[in-house]
Amino acid sequence: MKKNILMIGFLLLMAVLFLKGTKIQSVDEYYLTHMEDIQEDSETVTISIRCDTLRESENWKNLKKQLQDEKYVPEDGVILKETTCVLRKGDTVFDILKRACRYHQIQMEYNGPDTNVYSTVMIKGINYLYEFSCGDLSGWMYKVNGKFPGKGCSSYKLKDKDKIEWVYTCDLGKDVGDDYQEKAQKQMKQRKEYDKNKDHTVEKEGEAE
Repeated sequence: MKKNILMIGFLLLMAVLFLKGTKIQSVDEYYLTHMEDIQEDSETVTISIRCDTLRESENWKNLKKQLQDEKYVPEDGVILKETTCVLRKGDTVFDILKRACRYHQIQMEYNGPDTNVYSTVMIKGINYLYEFSCGDLSGWMYKVNGKFPGKGCSSYKLKDKDKIEWVYTCDLGKDVGDDYQEKAQKQMKQRKEYDKNKDHTVEKEGEAE
């Protein structure tokens, strides 16, 4: 009997020591620590983070003085070079950015979807470069496969082999290849002209009567 009790005690002690030395990971923690463990059948995406625009002389002058440092704005403009990450089901652009920043220890701050009318995550800053750090038209934007989607990063679901590029703009996207604002202004101008001509036609018809 005594021998059995000792044996049970020994087994319990071994079990406690085993559990103490075993780290139980959540799904998020697993994907964070294994984000670059690419297998043959893994679905993957790439992500890069750049701030080349801030190295342009005029933008550099407008950048807040405390950020005019290579640790915030690398000489080549690359905060994170193109990196391949494992894609899991349902991942959004935001999910990959968040994991990549944690994995590579890059500072990132954001507002949740409940803080704005668009119901999506808004990226405030990456590597201490924030919205308005270089003027009223500056901030972070993203491209997927070379195009600006025009939707929040937590609303864009990714697929295998997608290419994500985060870029810092100093001119509401114009300096990084996004012509959305220009198109919107052009459409607004055309709409105003159309409405003006329509009103003019109505007036003429009224005069004819």
